[in-house]
Amino acid sequence: MNLLSDLATPIVMGILLGGLYAVIALGLSLVFGVVKEINIAHGDLVILGSYFGYVAMTVLGIDPILSLLIGMPLLFGIGFAIQKYLLNRAFKISMNATLIVAFGISIILQNTYQRIWGSYARGLPTSYAIESLSVGPIHIPLVYLLDFFAAIVVMVFLHLFAQDRKTAHLMGINTDRVYAFTFAIAMAMAAIAGVFMGLTFSFTPISGMSFLIIALGVVVLGGMGSIVGTFVGGVAFGLAQTLGGYFFGDEVYLAVRRT
Repeated sequence: MNLLSDLATPIVMGILLGGLYAVIALGLSLVFGVVKEINIAHGDLVILGSYFGYVAMTVLGIDPILSLLIGMPLLFGIGFAIQKYLLNRAFKISMNATLIVAFGISIILQNTYQRIWGSYARGLPTSYAIESLSVGPIHIPLVYLLDFFAAIVVMVFLHLFAQDRKTAHLMGINTDRVYAFTFAIAMAMAAIAGVFMGLTFSFTPISGMSFLIIALGVVVLGGMGSIVGTFVGGVAFGLAQTLGGYFFGDEVYLAVRRT
């Protein structure tokens, strides 16, 4: 009975943390499902969302979650331009060309972050980000619950978008525009992922690679291009992390936790 009681917290935390991993991976899954691109700059674009939340909080005095009202349209526009003017053209050359362009975007973003904010770890330490909830033997950070709620909202939205995309395709809408809008929506989702990731973990200019690896693992686990599968894969990934930490020690826990 004590074992079950002790396991309650890591199980619940793993499920909720899996919501964050799903949010991070959903944009990558959407782009692959529609465009058949593996966007290796995805992690660095998520970090762009984190840094936008950081600027909104420290410079403008706006709550990071509220800053998404600005950040999502902004990253939507950036994503549309990246796909329309760079990746669509590279895609017509070869799949390798899109990987090279995405890799170049990743390098540019990392160096830009480094020059503007330096190499120090940043975070979004709001008052609610450090609060915890206790329900019987279960103790969880409040932000983990917010992560999971965000995952549900994003998953439902993307599921509805995927259905509309199939209808649009049947109606003969220009494929390049569909691809551009798909990447734009994935970027808006990256804004959400970046803010909630920054509320949960610290981040640096090179953290994008770590979260790209997580996103790839989640997408492969849940099924490439599957929205619901990505959510399930994120939960499975979160459970593996927290239960691995419980049974085998903190060494198993990923090094992206807030210090």
